[in-house]
Amino acid sequence: MLGGTEFVGRAVTAEALERGWEVTVFHRGHHAPPPGAKALLGDRTPGAGGLGALSGGEWDLVVDTWSGAPAAVRDGARALTGRAGHYTYVSSRSVYAYPAPAGLTEDGPVVAGASPDATGEAPYAEAKLGGELAAVDAFGDRALLARAGLILGPHENIGRLPWWLNRIARGGPVLAPGPRDNPLQYVDARDLAAFVLDAGAAGLHGPYDTVSRPGHTTMGELLDACVRATGSDAELRWTDPETILAAGVEPWTDLPVWLPVGSQTHDTLHRGDTSKAHAAGLRCRPAAETVEDTWAWLRTLGGAAPHRPDRPGVGLDPAVEARLLAG
Repeated sequence: MLGGTEFVGRAVTAEALERGWEVTVFHRGHHAPPPGAKALLGDRTPGAGGLGALSGGEWDLVVDTWSGAPAAVRDGARALTGRAGHYTYVSSRSVYAYPAPAGLTEDGPVVAGASPDATGEAPYAEAKLGGELAAVDAFGDRALLARAGLILGPHENIGRLPWWLNRIARGGPVLAPGPRDNPLQYVDARDLAAFVLDAGAAGLHGPYDTVSRPGHTTMGELLDACVRATGSDAELRWTDPETILAAGVEPWTDLPVWLPVGSQTHDTLHRGDTSKAHAAGLRCRPAAETVEDTWAWLRTLGGAAPHRPDRPGVGLDPAVEARLLAG
């Protein structure tokens, strides 16, 4: 496991350990891996020269969640080419050229300008596609590209579902972006983990869009589940998108997960065709289970969810919410 201590990587490590597999985690030592994993320390950042711990050993499967400069994937994959049977790179549906139309499959056009040799900062989409190119260059038809979309679940370090849970837990009137039946598409990190391990063991290769089917849940079902999980007295005040947008509120960031129905971003993020991954075994648990388990995890932290320093914060300014609720 390249990474393996936070969110998706942690979910993969935990799932593999639950299966009784022997797991080696290569990481920088900033966070402890799940108990039971063997740890190797090193820094994959291009130019850091920190791959020495990977110089020995053999593995059946490798899972890589890197989202920075693609050269880190290139160097790590090359170091393991002759000593690993299969390589999974957890990528993103962001690699598709924007806007991605509703119903887009894995054959859709991808962004331009990506390189597996890039060593500096790059736009997220180009970085992920560059990582894909690096993985395929090293492992060929032994490389699986798991193109995830919105990822939720326990140990989330972006803050999307944690923000909603904490806001709803505070109770009172809550601005809820309409409509209630806005269809959502996402994947629980644990379901993504199970898929990549099953697919890797089966030798699958190439791209798979690994999120739920469109409409797996709705904005209403998700927020209702947050109310039930927290047991708060929150009153969801469903508000039409036009009113919210006119107030300068940003979808996705100010109001996490939410995108206006009919927008290009909604088609891109919530209406992709994921039939290939589901035919290959992807299974997505009910939204209520993801919400309940995320809340249970948050409570162990006193509600203070971790946050990746390389990602912007999310959530609506309380003053803006109050103005909108006041009408």
